[in-house]
Amino acid sequence: QVQLVESGGGLVQAGGSLRLSCAVSGRIFSIAAMAWYRQAPGKQREWVAGISSGGSTNYADSVKGRFTISRDNAKKMLYLQMNNLKAEDTAVYYCKYSSATENYWGQGTQVTVSS
Repeated sequence: QVQLVESGGGLVQAGGSLRLSCAVSGRIFSIAAMAWYRQAPGKQREWVAGISSGGSTNYADSVKGRFTISRDNAKKMLYLQMNNLKAEDTAVYYCKYSSATENYWGQGTQVTVSS
């Protein structure tokens, strides 16, 4: 069983920054692909950014150049640095753990950007 716990969300003004964290327990973290998703009210959950076990990163066009995903395998932590936040970034943010046979989600952390 894998447990994912997100933290770092909150209320921030447009143009501000937040750093989300996701603590992973229960499995070998270093071999898993990790990702951040978000879900705004009334919308489907969407992929934001991903990082492979080897450290390769990918971003949705809407956040490219503003968000940075990173991981610390020794600490079993996933991060999302979010800069120049916009009102449209308001959503619940979830981290996802993916191995060859399993997928797990965290409970989410709310990010609210005021314009």
